[in-house]
Amino acid sequence: MVKTIKEITEALIEAHQYESWMEDIKNDERAGVQKAWKQWNNRMEKEEKKRQEHESKVRFDASFLSSPEQFLAGIDEAGRGPLAGPVVTAAVILPQNCEKFLGINDSKQLPKKAREEFAKIIKDHALAYSIHFQSAEVIDELNIYEATKQSMKKSVENLKICPDFCIVDAMTLPIDIPQNSIIKGDAKSLSIAAASILAKNARDEYMEQLHEKYPAYGFDQNAGYGTKKHLEALEQYGYMEEHRKSFEPIKSMVGAKERVLI
Repeated sequence: MVKTIKEITEALIEAHQYESWMEDIKNDERAGVQKAWKQWNNRMEKEEKKRQEHESKVRFDASFLSSPEQFLAGIDEAGRGPLAGPVVTAAVILPQNCEKFLGINDSKQLPKKAREEFAKIIKDHALAYSIHFQSAEVIDELNIYEATKQSMKKSVENLKICPDFCIVDAMTLPIDIPQNSIIKGDAKSLSIAAASILAKNARDEYMEQLHEKYPAYGFDQNAGYGTKKHLEALEQYGYMEEHRKSFEPIKSMVGAKERVLI
């Protein structure tokens, strides 16, 4: 029985692997059928690429452990560059079975909705996770690099499971646990990518709440980064307590204000 193009298209949408009935579709000369067949093949290629990337990240993480019984923590941050708000760090220990985390990637590569969904999955299924907020005040006191490092250290220390090894995105931490600093770790490691998602999602939520208190700066859209709207609001309304006084142009604004007071 010859099926309609609509029926074939719907069947392909539901199919997640090659099946014998697809032989007839490959030879069906109708343009609509061939279009649906091409779309299905493209989708399968993307799914296969995603699975291969996932397995590569899992193997990368496993390479740091000498036995399956050991625990690996991935550590990352979000918010080193903005003019306002905290830098947020996260540490994550994932289970051996990582199928639920298929599709997890560097948080910067994922849309906001996907980050929110993955953040919930990570919180529900990780063996342990910890999120730490380092305030603008501490950033100004220590400098952004040191403040981030200390925040990452606290993220590790706050884990309910002590890891046997830590892999950190482009940072070396003052901890006694064996560690490795991984350049672009969120693109290579599943656990670092998971940490980046938790940190980014938590920081976005914080900045959205801050927007309700200070709507003029547009924190719900710029997350504290120096966008045109943010810089214009700084010029018009000045800075407030969540702004980093060691970052320009706020540093110069603070200096000008102090000179006036003198």
